[in-house]
Amino acid sequence: MKQQGVTLIQMMFALALAGVLTQLAAPAYNAISKDLQRATAARELAQALRSARGQALLLQQAVAVQPLQGDWGIGWRVLHVHSGELLREQRLGTNLKIVGSVGNEVRFSAQGIPLRGNGGFLGGTLEVCGQPDDAERRQVVLAPSGRVSLRTDAAARPLCAGS
Repeated sequence: MKQQGVTLIQMMFALALAGVLTQLAAPAYNAISKDLQRATAARELAQALRSARGQALLLQQAVAVQPLQGDWGIGWRVLHVHSGELLREQRLGTNLKIVGSVGNEVRFSAQGIPLRGNGGFLGGTLEVCGQPDDAERRQVVLAPSGRVSLRTDAAARPLCAGS
């Protein structure tokens, strides 16, 4: 008699194999998911800084980017400095660790130049922290000229290492 379908033992073996493969794939999926979240946060932060600079140039008014609740990892807001009008607010879906050398505000002058509180030129880096063994660093670099770039290469002196 010719067999049709599968036996119970074959079905159990296939389910056990699927379970093992799922258990092996879950950590890799989590790592990829977290890396994508960090990449998205870095991209959105860079875009917010570029947008703030563009608004400052367009409106000929100072525009600031500030972290929400003093923590870049929660999110940030873009606002006019003099009127306090909120232009944009970005909250991150997950709480990430973002450290930087720019302090608690990035302010662009009416000419699009990033300034410190004392009026000096501001240049700095914001790094989205990941695991210590991550090969790539997600950095948003703000040049003193106002140019914003997103870098993913390994940093010579990573900001996250000491935090």
